[in-house]
Amino acid sequence: MKVARIYLRISTDEQDLTRQAEIEHSTRAADYYVAGVYREKASGARADRPELLRMIADLQPGEVVVAEKIDRISRLPLAEAEQLVGSIRAKGARLAVPGLVDLSDLAADAEGVAKIVLESVQELLLKLALQMARDDYETRRERQRQGVQLAKASGKYTGRKPDATTHQRIVALRQAGHTIQKTAKLAGCSESQVKRIWAMHQGKP
Repeated sequence: MKVARIYLRISTDEQDLTRQAEIEHSTRAADYYVAGVYREKASGARADRPELLRMIADLQPGEVVVAEKIDRISRLPLAEAEQLVGSIRAKGARLAVPGLVDLSDLAADAEGVAKIVLESVQELLLKLALQMARDDYETRRERQRQGVQLAKASGKYTGRKPDATTHQRIVALRQAGHTIQKTAKLAGCSESQVKRIWAMHQGKP
C-alpha cells in the first residue's frame, strides 16, 4: 500500500487553504492512502513551522510527502533547504511535488554508472527547484521593499495594518490557558507573534 502525507502551506490570511484541497483528492485518486494532512499558515522562509515539524516526526519509511509546489515545502536558503529535505529523507520518505521530476524509481532499478547518473541528475533538479523557490522569495521581498520606499517617498505609506481578528483570537486562547505553542497552532500564526501580542496585552514593553 502506498502511503502519503500531505503538507499544505500558505503565507498569509488572504490566501485560502481550501484552494489546495484538490491535492488531497488527486493524491487519493492516485491510489495513495493519506496518513495525514498537515495545514498551516506560515512563511516558507521559516524552518520552525510546527505542522511541518510534526509531519516530519510522523513520517515512516517508504512514505511520500506530497505538496502543491516545492516552495510550499521551502523558501529557505539552499543549504537550509537541503537540510530540511535531508530530514525528510532521513525518515526513509521522499518528496512528490508537481513540476519536480522524480527519478527515484528509475534510480532504484538501475545499477552501476546508470544509477549514479540518475541519482546525480535527481539531486541537481532538486537543488535547482529549491534555489528557484528561494530566488522567487528574495525577488518578492525586494519588490515589496521598493514599493514601501516609493510609498514613503510619496507620503502614501501608512505601515502594516494590524490583524485585529488574529490579535483577539490569540488573547482569547491565552486567557483560556493554552500554551504559546498551542495558541500559535490554533490561531494559525507563529509563536513569536503570539509572544508579541500577549506581551502587548499584558502591557509589557
